[in-house]
Amino acid sequence: MSAVVSNILAKVAPNSTISHTIFPPPAKFDPPRDIPDLKGKTVIVTGANTGIGYQTVLQLLLKNAKVYMAARSTSKVQEAAEKLEEETGRKPLQLQLDLGDLHSVRRAAREFLSKEDKLDILFNNAGVMIPPTDQLTSQGYDLQFGVNVLGHYYLTMLLLPALERSTTANGVKARVVNTTSSGHTYATGEGIELSVLKSGPERDAQIKKWGSSKVPGCGAQWHLYGLSKMGNILFTHLLNRHHHDKVAAWSVHPGGISTELQRYGNALEKSMANALLRPAPYGALTQLWAGTMPEAEDVVGAYLIPWARVGTVDPRATNEKTQDNLLAYLEDQMKSFDEPALD
Repeated sequence: MSAVVSNILAKVAPNSTISHTIFPPPAKFDPPRDIPDLKGKTVIVTGANTGIGYQTVLQLLLKNAKVYMAARSTSKVQEAAEKLEEETGRKPLQLQLDLGDLHSVRRAAREFLSKEDKLDILFNNAGVMIPPTDQLTSQGYDLQFGVNVLGHYYLTMLLLPALERSTTANGVKARVVNTTSSGHTYATGEGIELSVLKSGPERDAQIKKWGSSKVPGCGAQWHLYGLSKMGNILFTHLLNRHHHDKVAAWSVHPGGISTELQRYGNALEKSMANALLRPAPYGALTQLWAGTMPEAEDVVGAYLIPWARVGTVDPRATNEKTQDNLLAYLEDQMKSFDEPALD
């Protein structure tokens, strides 16, 4: 019955949240069957110790990729790595990475570059969803923007030389897959409001104006989430505009998936999530397709929705002026770290 409903929704309301998040049509892509052999490929997956990231690593290992699990907690990633080795017979490598601390991001990138010459696929998968608004990164940025956008931007820029070497060596563009969400539509204004991205009086005043709400798309937590997810898509467009000769990038909405992202929800929200959302393996499907399948090269830059389909993005995400405003902001934030920026 659900398959019938999903197929009908895909035809009559393909861009609706209920179609691409709750009831997408049945998947045609099957990772164990369809992903080609990845022997010789080096991959990084952020947020890899749990949920969608864990399932992504699992499928990559089964296809013989060399996978670095990047995550904040060394104990949790060690536990996850041991479990993955039991499940796949292959041992993933570990990379300590706290996306909420730019010093940690720099250390992680330097550690990887000291060990590897090239990087074939980068899954910017880690994310934070609707934490309390007073939670900030180590450098004082909004936690959602700092982890979801700024940390991944910095990581990607530091790893760009390794991605470029992969493209040169293989004759096929290295891939960057940015995990976003249909929640990018919750972004306010033109899609990015720079005044709320770092602690200060302007941010405090705007958060107070937005207020608090548990209704998706309403209140400060949801608007900040939307801004961060919009940022993921804008960054994807920036990569393809400025570095199309080095990498190919996609933004991916994984679908309505039950993961640790919902940990900040209340009891009712968690109960609804358990009832309506899919388990984590489903969430890995679309990003695995983008990261590994030859067909993805035909839709470089696309906003992908479940399960491995091209979706329609909020028009604000395709505005080059908005993209350039975000780029200028990101570059400015990186100046104090004296590292390469997107040019």
